[in-house]
Amino acid sequence: MKSNYKRLGNYIRLVDNRNTNMKVNRLLGINITKNFMPSVANVSETDLSRYKVIEKGQFAYSAMQVGRDETVRVVLFTDDAPAIISPAYLVFEVIDITEVYPEFLMMWFHRPESDRYGWFISDSTVRASLEWDRFCEIQLPIPDIDAQKYYVDMYQGLLNNQKTYQKSLEDLQITTNSFLDNFKNLKTKTELRRVIELVDEKNSNYDVKTLLGINVKKEFMPSKANVSNTDLGKYKIINKNQFAYSAMQVGRDETVRVALYEKNKPAIISPAYNVFRVKDTNVVLPEFLMIWFHRPEFNRYGWFISDSSVRASLEWERFIDIKLPIPDIEIQKSIVTIFHALQTRKRINEQLKDMIKPLCPILMKGVTDKVNESTIV
Repeated sequence: MKSNYKRLGNYIRLVDNRNTNMKVNRLLGINITKNFMPSVANVSETDLSRYKVIEKGQFAYSAMQVGRDETVRVVLFTDDAPAIISPAYLVFEVIDITEVYPEFLMMWFHRPESDRYGWFISDSTVRASLEWDRFCEIQLPIPDIDAQKYYVDMYQGLLNNQKTYQKSLEDLQITTNSFLDNFKNLKTKTELRRVIELVDEKNSNYDVKTLLGINVKKEFMPSKANVSNTDLGKYKIINKNQFAYSAMQVGRDETVRVALYEKNKPAIISPAYNVFRVKDTNVVLPEFLMIWFHRPEFNRYGWFISDSSVRASLEWERFIDIKLPIPDIEIQKSIVTIFHALQTRKRINEQLKDMIKPLCPILMKGVTDKVNESTIV
């Protein structure tokens, strides 16, 4: 039987280019989603000349913890400017790009099957590593270069469309931020206490069952608390266009945890939270207030004025002392409209990414099916 599956090691080779001249200072790591990310390591006293330089078209590979992460951690570097990575990583490249496209190889490693197989053949150490020699023994289908180009072009076209859409999001975000930045210089600012008021409606009749919490992204989420033996009659009801606020751990999280509830059906939240609402929507829109709460500057200021307790709390009285600019209501409406467009596009962008993600394995299944069909007995 003649098979079109080939040994990976026949097409790749190790590269060991060190940062000896210290010209490259951008340090990256690789994560389990097979992406590069800025390194979080403290390298203030580290000799970066020992670090490995990676260039466009080369791969970074970590042999460690394949079993623990259930992932073969391999990433194709696509930036024009080189970067440096930990000397613990391996750098490799395709020997001959007229035989194998690097992008085609990366598509293969995006398959869940590739991760499962890498985990299966990893060693029996505590870290369940997949060492280089064993990695090179992996068999994969290598169709002719034109077929590879077809699959790569199709996948890259979808990715490029999504990135273009994401760039438009970034431009719209800049527009929104610039609008808000203009208001920072308003001479007249208003204390929050003048435009908001507390609401304390308890779930005393037990009609509301949906229990929510709020996260550091200022979003509502299903509560993880075990409330099987809890009296939910003491919990607070939150209605549409009301806010939930947690005074705790502002310093630890570097976030003022406040969220606007926008659903028609009421929910309940912990009695430890405050619920508040805008006093007069002809003066300030709840959505405008929430846009302001999303600003990084607001989080930093909340952290700055939080108390010195272990939890670094921002208690209610201190929270409502915060001053913010309140522009004309028509201007607020314009900003809210832009913000809603931005949020809608963000959701669409996430949907696009979710749609593209499974296409890589589907395209690669097409490759394996064709290779299997063309096997000559």
